[in-house]
Amino acid sequence: MPTRFLTDAAFIMVIVPTRQDKKTMNQCIVVTGGAGFVGSNLVRKLQNDHPDTHIVVIDDMRCGTFLNLVGQGDDDFRFQGDLVAQSVTNVDWNDLIGRLKPSAIYHEASITDTTVSDQAKMISDNVDPFRRLLDTAVATGVKLVWASSAGTYGMIKDGHERRPFRIADAGRPANVYGFSKWAMENLHRQVLAAHPDAHVVALRYFNVFGPGEQNKQHMASMVYRLALQMLDGKRPRIFHDGQQARDQVYVGDVVEATIAAAADGARSGIYNVGSGKATTFNEIIEALNTALGTTLEPDYFENPYDFYQSYTCADLSETEAGLAWRPHHDVRQAIIEYAGKIKSNVG
Repeated sequence: MPTRFLTDAAFIMVIVPTRQDKKTMNQCIVVTGGAGFVGSNLVRKLQNDHPDTHIVVIDDMRCGTFLNLVGQGDDDFRFQGDLVAQSVTNVDWNDLIGRLKPSAIYHEASITDTTVSDQAKMISDNVDPFRRLLDTAVATGVKLVWASSAGTYGMIKDGHERRPFRIADAGRPANVYGFSKWAMENLHRQVLAAHPDAHVVALRYFNVFGPGEQNKQHMASMVYRLALQMLDGKRPRIFHDGQQARDQVYVGDVVEATIAAAADGARSGIYNVGSGKATTFNEIIEALNTALGTTLEPDYFENPYDFYQSYTCADLSETEAGLAWRPHHDVRQAIIEYAGKIKSNVG
């Protein structure tokens, strides 16, 4: 029969099988934002690698879609877990953790649209529910891995030098989204200072691309949006002179880093998750032309933003030391393979 979780606003109902032995009942993982881009790729990997684990997805479906959790085309994936269509703001974490006893919580849910100008909403939606989740996870001993962002770096000093961003470089976010993640990191640091044995890991994702991002619309990766322009026969539009460079990282690598962060040997802390390489916009277009069989030249236009980050690159030295993880995908090859999938889906 259904198990109900009492929340601040309503009941959240999660269907938990009644005929399970004690060992099976303890095999549970919670993924917030699990119907979104990174979250759904994480859910797929977890289920494929641990088919006996009970996975509970909590997602209010603002950016997520059930389509990310079902097989399409040659993809034979079949989601076997529970999907709770509620905001994490409404979750009673004490009750949920007490009943399901998850081995880990992966917190991917947040407003990720950097164009949102309502500062109170951004901070309220991102920071407030995280505060409650963080306190409860530490109190109950549950492993917590959560998605921070390279947006915490903002316009770092000496960014024009085009060197990899070190963890200590962050703290000057250029928008309220980056600030909300920085505020979450501050809570993270405070809790670990008081509870150094807690397992809490924050991951600063850089520019993630790959399957499942199509529902993000204007917040989808540059790889995805430029590919659509080119498939429509249009010249890809980028800022003059195309030498702006971002750390593009394939979602498969991001998922592996996220899972590594919950491993027993992982050290609590804040880490970069990127490719460790800056790829120029011109290089993205060259790779897309190769993948799509086109010869479209960039359509350059002037950058209207004086605060625009023209360069990002992740320093992965601390990530490798703390999580024993490094990316496996070559960025150019990953762009080519992904663009081929986009072409197949659009065609």
